[in-house]
Amino acid sequence: MKHIFEKGKNRNRTLLLLHGTGGDENDLIPLAKHIDDDANLLSVRGNVLENGMPRFFKRLAEGVFDEEDLIFRTGELNDFLNEAAKKYSFDRSDVVAVGYSNGANIAGSLLFHYENSLKAAILHHPMVPRRNIEIPSLAGTPVFIGAGMNDPICLPQETRDLAELLKAANGEVAIHWENHGHQLTSSEVEAASAWYKEYVK
Repeated sequence: MKHIFEKGKNRNRTLLLLHGTGGDENDLIPLAKHIDDDANLLSVRGNVLENGMPRFFKRLAEGVFDEEDLIFRTGELNDFLNEAAKKYSFDRSDVVAVGYSNGANIAGSLLFHYENSLKAAILHHPMVPRRNIEIPSLAGTPVFIGAGMNDPICLPQETRDLAELLKAANGEVAIHWENHGHQLTSSEVEAASAWYKEYVK
């Protein structure tokens, strides 16, 4: 997968950066440095193109995921993380995902499909990746969800559903609500950064 890796001062912790639809591997680097400027950065570009826009998996319509492709691409990303940990000599068990929109959805899908795939996750405006499946144990896994009360793509009930599913798998979930839509605001980034510093050890 096309990516950027920047070695940090803390060689154990790695922030996995996952952009939104139409973004690329450069988008979330400034945000990541704000969250933890000592961590390694592994920023990945999605392998799917939709009308020329990079994504991490296909969709059938807005808000309707191609589940078969989602499962395949989630496995692809998990394999890539295993290979990257060996290549760049970082601790595979200390990877924290930071994803926005489509990137948050593939990060959530890692949590739904692979036990211990992530140490923690910051999910900005995610949806429920899949319903009616058994989620691996998320005991000890902190998850931050940033959401907009007026988000037309990810409705508030979608956020609540995702939080409940993660909690049912024993994840430690915090929801931060903004009175905005689907955009990522500076106050949401500040909230994610403060949460990370308190809960992700």
